[in-house]
Amino acid sequence: MRKYGPLISDIRRSVSGVRVLEGVHMSEHTSFRIGGEAPVMFVPEEPEALAELCSALNDRGVRPFITGNGTNLLIEDGDLGFPVVKTVSGNDIARISGDAEVTAPAGMLLSRLAVFAQQNGLTGLEFAHGIPGTLGGAVSMDAGAYGGEMKDVVTSTLAFSPERGVYEIRGEEHDFSYRHSVFSDTDSVILSSAIRLEPGNASAVKARMDELAEKRRASQPLDMPSAGSTFKRPKGGYAAAMIDGAGLKGCSVGGAQVSTKHAGFIVNTGGATFDDVIRLIEIVQERVLREYGAELEPEVKIIRRSWGAD
Repeated sequence: MRKYGPLISDIRRSVSGVRVLEGVHMSEHTSFRIGGEAPVMFVPEEPEALAELCSALNDRGVRPFITGNGTNLLIEDGDLGFPVVKTVSGNDIARISGDAEVTAPAGMLLSRLAVFAQQNGLTGLEFAHGIPGTLGGAVSMDAGAYGGEMKDVVTSTLAFSPERGVYEIRGEEHDFSYRHSVFSDTDSVILSSAIRLEPGNASAVKARMDELAEKRRASQPLDMPSAGSTFKRPKGGYAAAMIDGAGLKGCSVGGAQVSTKHAGFIVNTGGATFDDVIRLIEIVQERVLREYGAELEPEVKIIRRSWGAD
């Protein structure tokens, strides 16, 4: 941690509106409740500070790991060798421009953004109400549920990259596809996005959101720590059906278990380690490949201690 002492002092002095947390256990910042200790976490308390912070870190040759709400992450245990920037601040504010275009900062929770749209009589984001992540994370991976995806509503995105600084992309430049965007697996940091919705009836929008929330509660293990759907949808079928058909519901390694409620989720039953989950993922992949000839690709983002190393 002493390695980052000068950087911490420098950021505190030169970038305003950034909270600095030292010695952060990432298990407290991920929905899986798994993850080692980061030497430092920077939390921009105002959306405008995110771009300034990213620029300052880039100028100092520092590559941070960017996280939103930590809902799609599996982070290795032990001492992590990289600083973290968390975009969720709680001070995020969306705004409406024109008739039905909403612009919001990357750290805004999708659930909160969906409620904002509903309260302003806008429809089109109901599918996102139950997705536990942030707008930035959802745009980066083209998150979706119940027939809706971010590619259906996103019109433009403001981002930062070490090469381009702050830049904007529009429309097809997002290169959306299933759980992918132009931002996937890059060093670009999403700062904000604009989404195009439609005028609607606020009561009807809320009713639809409530209906989808009930479906989630009935079918998904929302009462247990997880990172959501563990695997992407394979060609020719659905991961959960294949895992269930291979007899893997309830299969466990240490504290990690294939959910008995929804086979597409690996859950932390208590004290699960990174290695427990990785081994269980491997068992599931091996069995499904043998039984169905399908290769399951993790949807959860796996971050090892060596992340960012040259």
